[in-house]
Amino acid sequence: MTAFHWFLPTGGDARDLGGAAHGTGIGGPARAGTAAADRPATLGYLTQLAQAADQLGYEAVLTPTGAHCEDAWITTAALIAATRRLKFLVAFRPGLVEPALAAQSAATFQRLSSGRLLLNVVTGGSDAEQRSYGDPLGHDARYARAAEFLDVLRTAWRGEPYEHRGAHYRIDGGHLRRPPDPVPPIHFGGSSGAALAVAARHADTYLTWGEPVPQVAEKIARVRELAAAHGRAPRFGLRVHVLSRDTPERARADAGALIAGLDADAVAAGQRRLRALESVGQRRMLDLHGGDRDRLWVAPNLWAGIGLVRGGAGTALVGSHEQVAERIAEYRAVGVEEFVLSGYPHLEEAYTFAERVRPLL
Repeated sequence: MTAFHWFLPTGGDARDLGGAAHGTGIGGPARAGTAAADRPATLGYLTQLAQAADQLGYEAVLTPTGAHCEDAWITTAALIAATRRLKFLVAFRPGLVEPALAAQSAATFQRLSSGRLLLNVVTGGSDAEQRSYGDPLGHDARYARAAEFLDVLRTAWRGEPYEHRGAHYRIDGGHLRRPPDPVPPIHFGGSSGAALAVAARHADTYLTWGEPVPQVAEKIARVRELAAAHGRAPRFGLRVHVLSRDTPERARADAGALIAGLDADAVAAGQRRLRALESVGQRRMLDLHGGDRDRLWVAPNLWAGIGLVRGGAGTALVGSHEQVAERIAEYRAVGVEEFVLSGYPHLEEAYTFAERVRPLL
């Protein structure tokens, strides 16, 4: 069964990308928050958006993680009582919290939310940002630690006494006395060899950014092969923006308006900053367009303008409601079962997709 999730912009929301957007990760920020038209990530606005997603039938909302946004655990916990059935796909970084504590936090969240927690494990795509949190490990070492972290997490969730001796963690007398029920599914992304190896062992849903369908199909096939060697068969999810309108012409015009305020200097600065990141997935996003405004249509109805200045998911499905539905059907045909969607501004676009595109699917 296909699941549609929405994005919770805990870094702020806006109608365009007229500022220097920044950030990394599967979620990534909505906007830098420099323009007067920005919508700050207040509890009131986030509650309004979460309640809309709940009422519109989205399965979950994804919260990002990083210096650009509010803490995902605290924010989503504040929204539990304001929603009814909506789940929370909480992004967090393994290196910044001990696994036994994370296991306890997840179990508490499950009980307080009546089982509405999903976890998005983000290893971090920027060495500099990780160091700003006190984490000295480089790219591949972070993935090795993430694998050990998830080993401990799943062990703790069994609710039995355990010991652990590993390269990164030592636990004596571990015992989570009230394990989560149900156990939260693990969402995991990454395009490097190190990332795919961890995903094969631990991901319940493997997430990838919105690349053209053949590239997504190739990545899915690779993860399936690696996971099968562990006797596992994960689901697959796509993180992408959406912008659908009554006509293709209106959709293209509105997409152009998102980046109309970006001058050449802003784009060049954004590209330099994003190219400096260690994330393989980020480089794949950047290579789709190379920072060239004339190369932003990278596949039918797949527009990469957001990736000119924004880290993370840099592409959007842009077109008529029927065209966007057709493109989603193509991703479904190659194995995508979950779609983590977003748009500018997030409240209005959540309604547009739910009311105009999803009925076509």
